[in-house]
Amino acid sequence: MAERKMSEAASATKIPIPAASFPTHNSPRVWFLTSSLSPLAVRLIRLLLAHGDYVAAGLPPHEIEDEDRSAEFRELINECKSGGRDREGWKDRIRGIRCDGRVMGQCGAAVAEAVEVFGRIDILLCCTSEAVVGTVEELSTNAATQNLVRDQFETIFFSQVNFIKATLPLLREKHTGHLIILTGIGGHIGTPGTPIYSAATWALEGYCDSLAYEIAPFNIKLTIVQPNKEISVLTNKITFAPQLPQYESSINPAPGLRDILTNVVNLHPETRINDPSRPSSSKKNKIVSRYPRLPSEARDRLVMETVHALTAIGGHENPPARHIVGFEGVNSVKEKLKTVSEELEDFVEVSCAVDIFKSDVGRAALSGAKVDAHAVPLGAGPSS
Repeated sequence: MAERKMSEAASATKIPIPAASFPTHNSPRVWFLTSSLSPLAVRLIRLLLAHGDYVAAGLPPHEIEDEDRSAEFRELINECKSGGRDREGWKDRIRGIRCDGRVMGQCGAAVAEAVEVFGRIDILLCCTSEAVVGTVEELSTNAATQNLVRDQFETIFFSQVNFIKATLPLLREKHTGHLIILTGIGGHIGTPGTPIYSAATWALEGYCDSLAYEIAPFNIKLTIVQPNKEISVLTNKITFAPQLPQYESSINPAPGLRDILTNVVNLHPETRINDPSRPSSSKKNKIVSRYPRLPSEARDRLVMETVHALTAIGGHENPPARHIVGFEGVNSVKEKLKTVSEELEDFVEVSCAVDIFKSDVGRAALSGAKVDAHAVPLGAGPSS
């Protein structure tokens, strides 16, 4: 299903995009986006500005300096400066802020600049992502591939944690705010071929699940938004570790995502991998990074469902703790949860066999009967 959707996105024709919806609020909100150069971020910013909100746009230095990567964002800034009737006031409601999220000091300075310009931050959207492609063995072959593991965690986990830590004291002082963490269904489902990408995503979600309880007394909301994995993978940098022959698809079909993503980046002549006309890219044992280039209509089709979810959830009075975007994502997570539930039932006797304290809850688990867990005292003594 994922391969089909990626292929459809890469060859999509123009489709109508429905209008975005926003929660009811008394005044414009101030958004801080940790990374604002992806196709998803650019389209979200355009809707936020049209709605009257303010945007502090985080600009990772290594991305803003890449002309192809930053082209859509620069085009948006030119629209803001044009002063057109439908763009009136946009240039005063957006501020680009260079910041490397991996450096805590830069995150603090970026948050301080946003507050100085706009007076506050209402919504922090953590949306920085890159994907490292390679099996566990392929990422263990040498120092260079082992560094990819650290880089993956620096980008997905630590950079987002740095922004959260820099923003929390401000939201706590105001006694309000909303943290939105854009991850993917990889936070529920491990994917062969991208184990480190999955691991970093799981780490971020575990951190945020715990954080949500800690900040609830300060009236700070937290929502994890999980689109399909291709949303974040195909709209950000992909780094391919050298492939070991044992994991080629003809021998081991499990990590097939490498072939899917390679086919996507090979659709554009300037991003082809192992292109004979480019000698520098023909080394099989080389680490290769690419930003996938999809037609504008394909990018719209790929990201707008998630963009609309973010506009509908951001700043909501009672937002969900976790929101899965898209029919395929919902089905994938349901299947995973169903498998977990079935395996739990299959081995429930093993799970409960060594319980020190037998209880009504334990007996109900073994028999399948229902019991009021609240009626069973914790630490009840052993029953005969």
